[in-house]
Amino acid sequence: MPVMQDRRRFLATLSSTAAASLLDVPNVLGQEAPLETTRIRLYDWSGVCIAPQFVAEELLKSEGFTDVQYVRDEPSGSLPNPLLASGGVDINSQFSAPSIIRVEAGDPVVFLGGLHVGCFELFGTGQIRAVRDLKGKRVAIPAFGSPHHVFLASMAAYVGLDPSRDIDFVTYPANQSMQLLADSKIDALMGFPPVSQELRAKKIGHVILNSSVDRPWSQYFCCMISGNREFVRKHPAATKRAMRALLKAVDVCVATPERAARIVADRGYPYEYALQAVREIPYAKWRDYDPEDAVRFYTLRLRDAGMIKSSPNKILADGADWRFWNELKRELKA
Repeated sequence: MPVMQDRRRFLATLSSTAAASLLDVPNVLGQEAPLETTRIRLYDWSGVCIAPQFVAEELLKSEGFTDVQYVRDEPSGSLPNPLLASGGVDINSQFSAPSIIRVEAGDPVVFLGGLHVGCFELFGTGQIRAVRDLKGKRVAIPAFGSPHHVFLASMAAYVGLDPSRDIDFVTYPANQSMQLLADSKIDALMGFPPVSQELRAKKIGHVILNSSVDRPWSQYFCCMISGNREFVRKHPAATKRAMRALLKAVDVCVATPERAARIVADRGYPYEYALQAVREIPYAKWRDYDPEDAVRFYTLRLRDAGMIKSSPNKILADGADWRFWNELKRELKA
């Protein structure tokens, strides 16, 4: 299919409001500084929750990027902070807490804005009814330092557990963890889409906590937009336009979840699970939350869990730049 025809079909799937917003891009661009680079590199990692990052491909091209790359690395169970820090990736959406750990470690990673609220779910066997019940239990994570590990450690510390002593973390790939939970060989696992959708469909375990709806986790951004510090410094116009594409892609997920799910499914995920996830994740709330609040909240949780020593003010001073977020919030008003 010709590129222009495919782009027209993409735009045609949007609501009239969203489509009008996209079609206004040339007028907006005419008032802005030119792109310092027409190449943008994002990370291609296994998570349906970052559907906006994949939906954004056509929007990035509308913003003037002619070379849009999704960089894939060997799977490790962790987020792409090494590539973001090294400059192998320019901008990315990812869970904020592991990035806070990397900011404290001195990695040139900078928070730029929020993307969406909540996508993690904690599943357990029948005897596990609350996070406190995980004391002395076997809990599966894909890797130490992974988003699953960091989020669950934060949850444990929040209810008074010492995650390094009170929980027996075991590492398994997602598929193996699901089977182990079904066989009651582990007590709980932390998952995000599409794992959580598959667990529910197969009636494996039950949901103990859902960060999309359960407080306090549902009151803060989960995944946030981050950038390589040097890329942001050298390419402010490109940074802002890339963020605009990502935030408009969030609105696409709200307006046309079927289209967003199809884009995700084209990358190898089951369509029905992708569609369920896109509909469940509260993407529409991105305008209502403050990314600085999220950094402060998760910094305190990580301190409680013994994973960092820095204060929220230190993390924000070393690793946050809200210039573009504040401009885009005004520009992309609902």
